[in-house]
Amino acid sequence: MDGYLLQLADIEKSFGDTRVLKGISLSVSQGEFITLLGSSGCGKTTTLRIIAGLESPDKGRVLLSGQDVTELEPNRRDVNTVFQSYALFPHMNVGANVGYSLKIRKTPKEEIRRRVGEMLELVQLSGFEKRMPGELSGGQKQRVAIARALINEPRLLLLDEPLGALDLQLRRQMQQELKRLQKKLGITFIYITHDQEEALNMSDRIAVMKDGRFQQIGPPNEVYAAPKTSYVARFVGAANIVHGTVEKVEGDVVSFTGTQGGGRFLSRGHGFAPGQPVTLALRGEQAQAVREFDRRDEGLPGVVKEKSFSGGMLRIAVELSGGEEFICMRQGIDAGLAPGDSVKIQWEPASACPVDL
Repeated sequence: MDGYLLQLADIEKSFGDTRVLKGISLSVSQGEFITLLGSSGCGKTTTLRIIAGLESPDKGRVLLSGQDVTELEPNRRDVNTVFQSYALFPHMNVGANVGYSLKIRKTPKEEIRRRVGEMLELVQLSGFEKRMPGELSGGQKQRVAIARALINEPRLLLLDEPLGALDLQLRRQMQQELKRLQKKLGITFIYITHDQEEALNMSDRIAVMKDGRFQQIGPPNEVYAAPKTSYVARFVGAANIVHGTVEKVEGDVVSFTGTQGGGRFLSRGHGFAPGQPVTLALRGEQAQAVREFDRRDEGLPGVVKEKSFSGGMLRIAVELSGGEEFICMRQGIDAGLAPGDSVKIQWEPASACPVDL
């Protein structure tokens, strides 16, 4: 288990009769930016609190640089946390907030002043030492909270949905700022969010959580392009899920009979056998809706329900023959389809990714 800054080994945690964490394990390297991604109640904040020492696991171990710190107090872990609420002292100015932990340690005043100045310069708030928290914007408060967490030079920084209270434009700006800081300082970040776009944009790796377990851990492009479960496929990027039965295998191309109202579709081979039930995930931008008479026989039949623009992409919602909705996305141009048109959903065989339910 050597070579990692942080390791979680078979962590379990319950509150009353509710099992919140069900034996999770995770290894994090020095300087890595890893995001715990999941919906509310999946266990990500409990995981963070156990790493910080604010909660104790019922079972399992927490190791920092190979040392077992499972029972160690929070102030002895060399770990700092940034919360969504900022948690600034309202009666202290910015300089006093940032330098508070150094003051507690009885660091000389001149040293505190120097390091506070360095931290504020790092988060681009030089000259803000005398301002009070009530005089700051949300983004400025968040930067002060980050500076306060970084001034002790922790090996590990935990961030619990720190941008959740900011508006969209400021969130995107702060995402870039946090990534810049993390790369410049080389500090390991463990970041919590339920925002898939945020996780994909910022992380070296993403750990997708559901019901107290990790569904998948990997780089953003892998989690997005090759989800292992239908939950990951739907939660990270809102993939379409298609069910079918293997009809035949010809070389590396597999044909399926759909179970969602009929239709025949293709995928690349993954050790499939005729008669085998299979579930595939498909991103909206990898599929297209075409008029039934325009293309080859393969495809899932359906009817166009609506068209709308989403982030520069044309979103086409199709109701399949079995009643399920399938979303196609295409770059900015009108596909020439209208609600009520009969279509087939088609894709290149390599685009479909097998997933577990």
